[in-house]
Amino acid sequence: MIAERPTRSVPIPEGFEGQRIDQVVSRLLGLSRTVASELVTAGDVTVDGRPCATKSERVNADAWLEVTLPPPPADVLAAPAEPVEGLDVLFDDDDIVVVDKPVGVAAHPSPGWTGPTVTGGLAAAGFHLSSYGAEERRGIVHRLDAGTSGAMVVAKSERAYAELKRAFKERRVSKRYRAMAQGHPDPLTGTVDAPIGRHPRHDYKWAVVAEGKPSITHYDTIEVFPGASLMDVGLETGRTHQIRVHFAALGHPLIGDTTYGADPVLAEKLGLARQWLHAYRLEFVHPGTGATVAFESDYPEDLAGALARLRAEQ
Repeated sequence: MIAERPTRSVPIPEGFEGQRIDQVVSRLLGLSRTVASELVTAGDVTVDGRPCATKSERVNADAWLEVTLPPPPADVLAAPAEPVEGLDVLFDDDDIVVVDKPVGVAAHPSPGWTGPTVTGGLAAAGFHLSSYGAEERRGIVHRLDAGTSGAMVVAKSERAYAELKRAFKERRVSKRYRAMAQGHPDPLTGTVDAPIGRHPRHDYKWAVVAEGKPSITHYDTIEVFPGASLMDVGLETGRTHQIRVHFAALGHPLIGDTTYGADPVLAEKLGLARQWLHAYRLEFVHPGTGATVAFESDYPEDLAGALARLRAEQ
């Protein structure tokens, strides 16, 4: 027996007024533009009960969108509701939940990932997340790598999902990181504006490549040690591995980041099994109240321990 295909029914938010239907479906439901266009062409997208004629059709705010979704791939399913050790809640209300994500936890399920996830941990804790987004990415409006710890916001309401996705896309969210780089970047304060794309030889890595997507990282040196620098980092864009790739391109990979050329001997000396990188502050306009809110995450034990060793050696 063939399983019934899932559907999503949502109002089109005001910010999507006049946009193409394939763009709206893609952004609201977390689908690729290609998949969204195919659904429109197949007649699986209706607005106020009427099938869309073409993928370039423009939409009106407050119209009712209904989409019949393709089945998820067999190896990408909704996260099982399993408790995640160390996944602490920093803030929670009707619209959002802000978590302190520990290292070794992915934002959501993906092909090949068998470890814990933020969505699974929140489900186990009884949180009901936004139904927007693909099945396996419910409520996820931005991500942190599994190997990166820190503050992360997840949408609970449909309004929050739409507003936060737009805020991240329009670069209205302040994301601050602390990173420990090998050596001493010159200049000590600067901006890296270099496109990032797939590594030409290793598909598990990313690199600065001419045909990559625009990527901008700002950094300030806040503490210097023999052979290392503690950096305060801000992102304008949110590419995969962006901070790691940009610092490697500067010739100063993050300590512990052996994937991008860091010294494994130094990492072992400092007791690190991953890159020294932490998302310590997140600031944005609350999608429900309109107030500016900010959340901070303390350094986890492994990063704090490495920092203490560096300070002790000065």
